[in-house]
Amino acid sequence: MNGIGGRTIAEAQERLSLSEFWMWVKYRDRYGTLNPMMRTEWGAAMVASVIANVNRGKTTAPFKVSDFSP
Repeated sequence: MNGIGGRTIAEAQERLSLSEFWMWVKYRDRYGTLNPMMRTEWGAAMVASVIANVNRGKTTAPFKVSDFSP
């Protein structure tokens, strides 16, 4: 499980306190995924959604960032 320093879930549970886990949950809620590739893809998707919304027709529903990201 690379999201926790390359450790397995069992190793992470053994080494990560519950309070530290909740600190990471809060961090992720505030700043997004810890995966740098997903952060890059999200930024590109945001640009794509802005361009699509600027160029969409009046009857077309607005695009969301999630329309352009995995």
